[in-house]
Amino acid sequence: MDFRVGFHKIRVLPASRARRDLLARRADHVEAWADRVRNRVEPVLARLIALRTRLATVAVALLAIWLFVHVVFGANGMVIYRSKRAEYRALEKEINQLEKENDEFSKQVNQLKSDPKRIEKEAREQFHYARPGEVIYVTPEAPAQAPPTNRSAAK
Repeated sequence: MDFRVGFHKIRVLPASRARRDLLARRADHVEAWADRVRNRVEPVLARLIALRTRLATVAVALLAIWLFVHVVFGANGMVIYRSKRAEYRALEKEINQLEKENDEFSKQVNQLKSDPKRIEKEAREQFHYARPGEVIYVTPEAPAQAPPTNRSAAK
């Protein structure tokens, strides 16, 4: 087994004076590169700065349009709100009608339980009861019409 540790090329930093000289030589190249980049970028930045008010106006207008559409047509928008409100009113009317019917039926039940005149009336109508000496006339029910036997009779 080989336990030796191999070192790659060790880089020695130059002395401070040598570094300064190196920076001084390269400074001209870096300044020239920075000037080229600045010359390319400046017209684009100037156009963007000139257009920023227009871009901001368009962005705000798009945001306002989106917000309007969302408020009117969204999941909880005005259109849905109005339809739900109309449905709520219709359900309230139906509830009131059903409560009135329920009250009427409750009154009828109470009368059938306690009022002797009402009990007598129902007995006479449904069971054809009569007092002694009374005669009840009942008309026969009309017979149901038979369907035509052939198609020509149906016309």
